[in-house]
Amino acid sequence: MTRKQRAYWICQAGGWAFYITLNFLFFRLSYHTNIKDLLNYILWLPIGIGLTHVFRFFIKKYNLTRLTLTAQIPLILFSCFVLAVLFFFLTIGMAMGLGLISYHINLVNSTRTILDVSVIFILWSIIYFGFHYLENYKQAEIQNLKLEANSKEVELNTLKSQLNPHFMFNSMNSIRALIDEDPVKAKAAVTQLSNILRSTLMIHKNRLVSLQEELALIEDYLELEHNRYEERLNYSFNIQPDTLKCQVPPMILQTLVENGIKHGISKQPRGGSISIHTSLSDQGILDIKIFNTGQVRNEQGGTGFGLINTRQRLHLLFGDNASFKVTNSDDHTVLSEIIIKT
Repeated sequence: MTRKQRAYWICQAGGWAFYITLNFLFFRLSYHTNIKDLLNYILWLPIGIGLTHVFRFFIKKYNLTRLTLTAQIPLILFSCFVLAVLFFFLTIGMAMGLGLISYHINLVNSTRTILDVSVIFILWSIIYFGFHYLENYKQAEIQNLKLEANSKEVELNTLKSQLNPHFMFNSMNSIRALIDEDPVKAKAAVTQLSNILRSTLMIHKNRLVSLQEELALIEDYLELEHNRYEERLNYSFNIQPDTLKCQVPPMILQTLVENGIKHGISKQPRGGSISIHTSLSDQGILDIKIFNTGQVRNEQGGTGFGLINTRQRLHLLFGDNASFKVTNSDDHTVLSEIIIKT
C-alpha cells in the first residue's frame, strides 16, 4: 500500500467514525439508548465507507476529476443524492434484518434523513475533488516550470553557441594579421588559440564557471590580441582574492573584453588599455568592472551582439539578481559593469 492509499483509508475511516460518533452522542442526549442503538450506528461505518469507495471507483474510472467545474457540480449533487438514498435503505434494511430496530417508513422523515445524509456525501465530494484539484494544479505548475526551465536551457545553449563562431572569427583574424608580419608570433598565437579553444569546448557543458577560470581564458585571449596590437594594447587585473570562486556564465567577461578591444581600443590611433576589477561585498554582491579606452556613442549603452548576448544570458540565469550596464566612465574610458547577487 502506497503512502497516498494509506492516507486515503485513514481519512475514510476517521471521517465516517467522527460523523457516526457525533450522531450517536446527539441521539443519546435526546433519547434513552441501549446496546442495539450503538450497534445500529456502528453498522453505518462499513456502509458509508463502502458507498464512498464505490463512488471513488467510478470517479477514477471515468476520470471525473478532469471535468470542468460546471460539469462536476450537477454530477456531484445527483451522485450524492443517489448515495444518500442507498445509504438510507441499506442502513435501515440491514438494521431491521439484524433485529436492531423496527422502522415504519414515513415519507417526510425519510426525505429529511436522506437530505441530511446527502450533505455528508457532498462534503466528502468537496474534500475529495478539492484535494485532486490542488494536486492537479500543483502537477500542472511543476510541468510549466519544467517547460520554462527547458525553454531557458535551449535559449542559453543557443546564445552560447553563437559565441564560439563569433569568437573564432575574431581570433582567426588576429592570427591572420600576424602571419605576414611575424610568423614566429603567429605560431605562438596558434598555440594560445588552442589553449583558449580547449576552454571554450566546455561552454556547452557548464552553465556557470568560476571567475578564476574565466580570468584565465581572458588572459590567454589578451595575450593573443597583444600579439596583434603590440604596444597599442595594454591590460591589467585588479582582482579581489575572495571573488575567484564566484560563479559566472562562461565567456561572458571574454565577450566584454573582446567588445572593448574591437569597438574601443582598435579605433584609437594610439590604441589604449583595458583593466578588470572585481570585488565582493559583505552582502555577497559580486561587482565586476571592465574599463577600456573609448567612448559609448549609443545612448542605450550599447546594442551590439556581445552586449545583447550578455544581457540575455544574465537575465536567464539570475533574473533580477543580476544587472549589466555600459556607460562612459569619463571622456576617454568606457565602463562595462556586471553585478551579481551570489
